[in-house]
Amino acid sequence: MAMLDGAIASGTFDQLASALRRAGFAGEIEVDSALRAAMSTDNSVYQIFPDLIVAPRDADDLVRLLRVVEQPAFAGIAVTARGGGTGTNGQSLNRGVIVDMRRHMNRLIAIDEKAGWADVQPGMVLDDLNEQIRETGWFFAPETSTASRCTIGGMVGTDASGKGSRIYGKTSDNILGLQIARPQGLLDSLAAPPDWARGMLARAEAAARAGRAAFVANTPRLNRRFTGYDLERACPDQGGFQWWRLFLGAEGTLGLLSRIRVRLRRIPREKRLIVVGFDSFRGALAAASPLLAADPTAIEVMDETVQAIAEQAGILRRLPSGLRAGRERRVAYLFIELNGDDAALLDRKLDHCRRILRGLPDAGALHVAADPAEIRELWAIRSAGVGLLGKVDGAARPIAFVEDAVVPPENLPAFIDGFLDILSRNGLGFGIHGHVDVGCLHIRPALNIDSPRDRARLVAVSDAVFALTRQHGGIFWGEHGKGLRGAYLREWIGPEAYAALQGVKAAFDPSGRFNPGKLVSNGGAIMGIATTPFRDFNAPEGDPLERAFRCNGNAQCLSYAAATPMCPSFKATADLRHSPKGRADALRAWHKARQEEGPDLPRREADLRAVLDTCLGCKACASACPVQVDIPTMRAAFLADYFARHARPMADRLILAAERFSPLALRFAPVLAPLWPLAARLAEWLTGSRDLPRRIARLPRDLWLDEADLADALPEGSVILVQDWFTALFDGRVQHQVIAGLRVLGYRPRLLRMRPAGKAAQGAGDRAGFEAMARTLVRRLDRAAATGAPLVAFEPAFAMMLRQDYPRAGFAPPPVLLPQEFLSAEARRRRFPQARAGQTARLLSHCTEATGLPEAGALWARVFQALGMQVQTPATGCCGMAGLFGHQNRHQAMSRKLFDLSWREHLESGETVLAAGFSCRCQAERLAGRVPAHPLGLIAEALR
Repeated sequence: MAMLDGAIASGTFDQLASALRRAGFAGEIEVDSALRAAMSTDNSVYQIFPDLIVAPRDADDLVRLLRVVEQPAFAGIAVTARGGGTGTNGQSLNRGVIVDMRRHMNRLIAIDEKAGWADVQPGMVLDDLNEQIRETGWFFAPETSTASRCTIGGMVGTDASGKGSRIYGKTSDNILGLQIARPQGLLDSLAAPPDWARGMLARAEAAARAGRAAFVANTPRLNRRFTGYDLERACPDQGGFQWWRLFLGAEGTLGLLSRIRVRLRRIPREKRLIVVGFDSFRGALAAASPLLAADPTAIEVMDETVQAIAEQAGILRRLPSGLRAGRERRVAYLFIELNGDDAALLDRKLDHCRRILRGLPDAGALHVAADPAEIRELWAIRSAGVGLLGKVDGAARPIAFVEDAVVPPENLPAFIDGFLDILSRNGLGFGIHGHVDVGCLHIRPALNIDSPRDRARLVAVSDAVFALTRQHGGIFWGEHGKGLRGAYLREWIGPEAYAALQGVKAAFDPSGRFNPGKLVSNGGAIMGIATTPFRDFNAPEGDPLERAFRCNGNAQCLSYAAATPMCPSFKATADLRHSPKGRADALRAWHKARQEEGPDLPRREADLRAVLDTCLGCKACASACPVQVDIPTMRAAFLADYFARHARPMADRLILAAERFSPLALRFAPVLAPLWPLAARLAEWLTGSRDLPRRIARLPRDLWLDEADLADALPEGSVILVQDWFTALFDGRVQHQVIAGLRVLGYRPRLLRMRPAGKAAQGAGDRAGFEAMARTLVRRLDRAAATGAPLVAFEPAFAMMLRQDYPRAGFAPPPVLLPQEFLSAEARRRRFPQARAGQTARLLSHCTEATGLPEAGALWARVFQALGMQVQTPATGCCGMAGLFGHQNRHQAMSRKLFDLSWREHLESGETVLAAGFSCRCQAERLAGRVPAHPLGLIAEALR
């Protein structure tokens, strides 16, 4: 293929883009370098830069695309579909054109609740589908660990599997039909084929039937059967030709899907989950076979290595205390799920499991969950282990390349012994988790992909595990698809069956343009596991972009759910470049261009600045991402480098000056107050902003604590309130509420005279300015802490900055508590006054607070409960304001969309709404016409 040897002329893709626009292609057509970088990686160790990205609006756009690329001028250009990009083996990576299905083709088209099927577009996310149809009592299986971001089309492409596959099967067992796009139109398996398709289907059927017997002979009869050009089921024994089954597991090598009919399963009415701690992984593994006698839906395991990583990350704090490992102890966990509609039968199964576990020597503490919310929470712990494996320190990290081999469950112990022996011979550490009920364990050896020695070990281990899997009657790729491991396919399936696969490929893809180099080829080279480009794995020591290199593509940041804080700009755009993963890819590409002084550096910098500009700085990625890909901090490093070489815009300089001189503005607030409305309008014009605060806060100055006041002892019950510059200057209403709330609880609040924390300077890459302000603030906080009075910050973003960003920058401020942290601790040592009955409210957390301190809402609920009040703490995403972001004119569309996604419904509910963050309250006022109170404001009102 010309595409694979780089022979496409440089201007061809510009011509292709123009031709697509002339043909009426309605979606985006882009060559943006940041987007191309984002599309160059997945959840594997590989990197292939595409040339053009298209995001079709609908099936008609797919047909337009294929008609255009059929023109002679575009011969040899590859076309590769991409869904969620969660593949672990480079499935959707290629040169040429990448077709981004997720951005627009992500809808539920139809559902038949009586027959139990749904039609979906290929870019629809698994969790999104199941959430939309939950009330009908149906769901789509299987349940993958990446369900919050993997797409149905991607699942079809890889024939994905997951939890519960012993009962529900793989994706291919749950598909009823497909529609594909061709240059001539759409071909639907649920309708009679059009005349133009008959010859193509006849050629495919002839090839499939010729190789069917060889295919069956070389396919082990396992639950997680071999798929991808499934000749057996495409040519059923009873006759006929189900051509669409050839596409299940084909990884886009036969064409583009435009519509998928999925088979739905009934949601079981009853569910139980048993979590058991074992003294050893070996003991947990041995438990699987006897437990199958109780007919569980799923049995999954997490070994001691993954347990230790999860413990260190704080994930295991969500486990019941009896299951926690404790200091210096290692535990392997077994998760056993039981489902059904008959509660009595389920309880008998549960008792059966307990009896089996009591007879196992290594089994320890046991916990049974029946509440659906708790079950989801416990399963989330197991799922989180996958991403956490990338968090291992050091140059070598666990990677997925031999992680989904499947053998008959009875052969699993011997297979594991052989597998571990291979790793031992190669000197490799590892982590293990997976589905022991179906004989599939995910074993991820730790390698440094930058090292030639470890790349050689990747090949040696792959070859050895491939041979070991065949020895034990298994399948080398049982869950995550083949991808670049398709290089083993010819040997695996045998020459006769492979020739049949080539015939199928030739029928559907005669020019070899669909995801070329993967699985099957009729002339071009097959990409190999060691001959395909690897992504850069590690940054130089001490590099500020180190976390960008740590990003492993697990893509938790691509969650579709509006109420999940990470990542707001991706939720608003569904555009991969506007996500932590995409920005990390773009930062790595820029880093390389900067080091090499590449000729495309100016363009890369312009594209990178554009995607970093849409980051709201919420810091969710700094805590919610398994490997803490902290984009705001790396954005600051990039901007520091950039503005060392370029002049800052006037708007940036004005904002930095406003922060730096904010103490002066506060001092002269009485004089500035009458002039401020005019000054705010002028500032909006100069900075390209809108809706800036029109009033300056005015408080009695006897509440301020100056340097001289900190030398004296403070009265018993004093609480020192620490503020950022925005609340100090513009949020007098909430200052009064916080003071009143603390006073009614018996405390003596004082306001520490404000010094800015340097948030604007840090975000803009002004290191010197940030460090100067941070040093001053830390000195003042140290003086305040020396009084012995607790320090409390009622602005969440400010408090989280002190505990997240200051230590990373080398500063060590004293502890500054959030109000709920302080009051929940106080409620344990003293009795609070009780409010009158009937006080309820919804409390909406600041997104930085919700991710940096996941228990923030629960702590407020505990405080309100101690006061005899009730507060709901619903999950919400970002409100869309995020400091100055929502004020800037260029961000209005995104800001409003984010507010609409998860905040508007609460503000329009008619209930009392509270908001902890200053930005959130501003956004609620300007977009919903309501100003939520601070929680302490409601407390003050209720206890007066």
